[in-house]
Amino acid sequence: MPAITTPFRSDLSIDEEGFVANIDRLFTAGATGMVAAGCTGEFWALSPSERQHLARLTVQACRGRGPAIVGTGAIREGEVIDQIHAAKEAGADGVLVLPPYFAHLTKAEVIAHYEAINAAAVLPIVLYNIPGNAGNAITPDLADFLADLDNVVAIKESSGNWRNFHETLLRVKGRIRVYCGPSSVFGVAATLAGADGLIDCFPNVWDGCLDLWHTTRAGRMEEAWELQRIGLEMTDLFTSGGRTLYPATKAAMNMLNLPGGGLPRPPLRALDGQALVGLQAGMDRLLAPQREVA
Repeated sequence: MPAITTPFRSDLSIDEEGFVANIDRLFTAGATGMVAAGCTGEFWALSPSERQHLARLTVQACRGRGPAIVGTGAIREGEVIDQIHAAKEAGADGVLVLPPYFAHLTKAEVIAHYEAINAAAVLPIVLYNIPGNAGNAITPDLADFLADLDNVVAIKESSGNWRNFHETLLRVKGRIRVYCGPSSVFGVAATLAGADGLIDCFPNVWDGCLDLWHTTRAGRMEEAWELQRIGLEMTDLFTSGGRTLYPATKAAMNMLNLPGGGLPRPPLRALDGQALVGLQAGMDRLLAPQREVA
């Protein structure tokens, strides 16, 4: 299930047409659901009404093709709960809930936060572990505890740490679903280990990230490992040379004339100068073999 971008026009308004066109393209490419308004979707740059608007668009575009999962990231549990109710009203199938960010919390405080949200939730909850962004981690111990909450059905494990991912998988497998976040880095290994799916931003710009799941599941391992190699190199490209992941993703989508790119919202900035030139050169190199095969 791709973590989809939120495209913004030059006036920084939401490009609804591009947003929906990206969803349509991704389903055609082999996606089985969508995750909107997460980190890739720049949730922090969206107002509550914009989040609900994106939820409605996602639900409408997904109908009959796969679940619509909506991010509800916020620091205060009351705001998270409000976002869950708004997602329910929009018709979403589930919500992505990361720990509070900025404020550094104890294990007991993280548990209390999720217990309060679980008690008021009106949709299934996908836990979201991304400590590099949130600052607070869902450790395997915490995941083990939170998996028993009534409304928790899954976890997106995006720590980027294989040991944390694998131990979480071993602790909660069979109780809730486990999705690998950085599938461009170790999606093949995660799939072989028994992950229930992949949730990543790279399908926005590279269909190979979707193919990685399907080829591994089909046992076409030579092809799968080659896709993993490209994913690793693409990850390095998007996060080096003055580039960060989300602006680089949008810039690459624009280069390839894919819908759903557009501009990021401040504080993020669109790539320019050598960062943009380097991205273009890197994408040309990485995608050239695939174009030759096609």
